[in-house]
Amino acid sequence: MNFEPFITCAVTGSGETADKHPGLPITPAQIAAAAIEAADAGAAIAHIHVRDPATGKGSRDPALYREVVERIRDSGRDVIINLTAGMGGDIVFGPGETPLPLNPEGTDMVGPIERLVHVTELLPEICTIDCGTMNFAAGDYVMTNTPGMLRAMAAHVQSLGVRPELEVFDTGHLVFVKQLIREGLLDDPVMIQLCMGIPYGAPDDPLTTMAMVHQMPAGAVFSGFSIGRYQLPYVAMAALAGGNVRVGLEDNLYLGRGQLASNGDLVTRAKIILEGMGARLLGPAEVRKKLQLTKRWG
Repeated sequence: MNFEPFITCAVTGSGETADKHPGLPITPAQIAAAAIEAADAGAAIAHIHVRDPATGKGSRDPALYREVVERIRDSGRDVIINLTAGMGGDIVFGPGETPLPLNPEGTDMVGPIERLVHVTELLPEICTIDCGTMNFAAGDYVMTNTPGMLRAMAAHVQSLGVRPELEVFDTGHLVFVKQLIREGLLDDPVMIQLCMGIPYGAPDDPLTTMAMVHQMPAGAVFSGFSIGRYQLPYVAMAALAGGNVRVGLEDNLYLGRGQLASNGDLVTRAKIILEGMGARLLGPAEVRKKLQLTKRWG
């Protein structure tokens, strides 16, 4: 059991959820406000994607990231900023016997350093790196992260002094994390996020979770989450497994059956669960110290 966990709130994501929740943050102003709301509720870290304000679809426009980050920093609210670097690795194959040409609807494939332009410009304390290629949900979409791409991304993030949060969706991704450590591309403490229950990655049953926890690199700081209705039960699961916690509208839209949530609602519920288990939540300053983060603002 981790009796001093921290909460990360993933406030919006990039999935096709804008039409499923009228309060999903879409504009930079809304996303920044959601991060501040999560911090006020007890989250130490805000994990941030941006969306095209006109369509609600996921975006990697550096100008949108800049507006979100500047709004959060200008607010004076202390929260650790964690920017995704998962965009730009999306391949959607054509159907059936015609996988090529690639389907332009949903395909967005750029080089590893271009995927990090917003990180290079804004220097957040944390950015994510998805640690492998996998079939992601139904259809012909492949989340693409080759070993060469990941090595280039890890080296660049390391040179920036930004802490990578390594997104692990299956056991093989942990194997690659250990390879990056051996190659000197990750600095201590290594930060890992166990992403459970995403088709077609590791299932979110306790035995699979614990099998992955037992494969953690020595000294790693890890968090865990699941999606949908299992997000809130996984608050307890992650802490019991010795880890930290992630909640937020990126992964789950509901507080209960038929009850749409806000990011603040989900963080508040996570806080109640953790404190009910006897845990004390770490604030941003304590998490910075734990993760040896460099704060460049405020």
